[in-house]
Amino acid sequence: MSSPKKGDLSPSEKELFQVITAGNVQEASRLLGCKDVRVNCLDEYGMTPLMHAAYKGKADMCRLLLQHGADVNCNEHEHGYTALMFAGLSGKTDITWMMLDAGAETDVVNSVGRTAAQMAAFVGQHDCVTVINNFFSRARLDYYTRPQGLEKEPKLPSKLAGPLHKVIMSTNLNPVKMVMLVKENPLLAEVEALEKCRRVMELICEKCIKQQDMNEVLAMKMHYISCVLGKCASFLKNREDKLDGLVKSLLKGRDSDGFPVYEEKFIRECIRKFPYCDATLLQQLVRSIAPVDIGNDPTALSVLTQAITGQVGFMDAEFCTSCGEKGAEKRCSICKMVIYCDQDCQKMHWFTHKKVCKQLQDQREAQEEESARLRMQQTNDESAAVQEATDSIQELSVENSSEVASLDVSETSAPPSAAAADN
Repeated sequence: MSSPKKGDLSPSEKELFQVITAGNVQEASRLLGCKDVRVNCLDEYGMTPLMHAAYKGKADMCRLLLQHGADVNCNEHEHGYTALMFAGLSGKTDITWMMLDAGAETDVVNSVGRTAAQMAAFVGQHDCVTVINNFFSRARLDYYTRPQGLEKEPKLPSKLAGPLHKVIMSTNLNPVKMVMLVKENPLLAEVEALEKCRRVMELICEKCIKQQDMNEVLAMKMHYISCVLGKCASFLKNREDKLDGLVKSLLKGRDSDGFPVYEEKFIRECIRKFPYCDATLLQQLVRSIAPVDIGNDPTALSVLTQAITGQVGFMDAEFCTSCGEKGAEKRCSICKMVIYCDQDCQKMHWFTHKKVCKQLQDQREAQEEESARLRMQQTNDESAAVQEATDSIQELSVENSSEVASLDVSETSAPPSAAAADN
């Protein structure tokens, strides 16, 4: 079949674009089986069916097209857009992930010099930016599951690749969440396994720095994960309560305000131990964190997260107090000041939160009373202003009425001087 040309579509291909817009996966599957349908055909703007499906946010349709061999890196669009760019513009993180997993290149630029991540950021789709910036293909990790050179055994057992890749792909850098990911997988929650994973993370970190197109962001993330895995291994060696003890240490807040001091110090220490001191990213992180007293904003976690994932939504979204997961909606029923994903996260945090819960409740009630007082004062001030304006209008009306009445009398009465002149 001839290579696609812009706008050169068979009737069935024209129908395919219409079916994609309608979201009819079954009909699209039928059309893709027709001989006169090319999965990478181009409309008059150079958009492929995959680009259309990605931009329309049709995840099932994207999956179907990829299964039929759609080219995820086709770059024939009139403005140089790719399927990944359209996925980012749609705001669909699952489709963005799908394009990346299918081999989408992240450094391709369009006609105005923007990458897919930059396009997504430009339209405010920061979750898609986070997915793109944190993507690390499974193939790059699988490299370490095969013996290299004279090695008799691989650096990473193949059974650990899946669990480790899940940790790598996490966009939640809260150490509690990462420890929970380790804890929930028995294959990973062993000292020997953690040490092997930690070593692989260090190797990837080194490779990211020394490769021609140096990637400091990915290097910092791999180093940070290495530190978390190392801390997990240390607790498994030395503590009877194992990873539960590490979670409690990270969550424990100071008595005065509940701030997790150990977590803050741990993250700062991870950053300080980054082995490449000349890295620009490291210097930026240090300048942002070092002057801040522990307990004040910005926290080390927020600075690190923004640097690595590109998330700027810490002030625009709710995050679980325990694990840091975005989109938490449950509040403590007493103080109503701290937020959790669910009851499990609340129970996990209660041992330390109960010390400051009443204090937070009092603060909230005092704030509500102050807000109510200010609203009442504002209402009274507005009422007084309205009344003052009304009184002024009334006074003005009385004055105008008096002037009109005086004017009427003078006009109907003959002036004495005029009458004398007549005589």
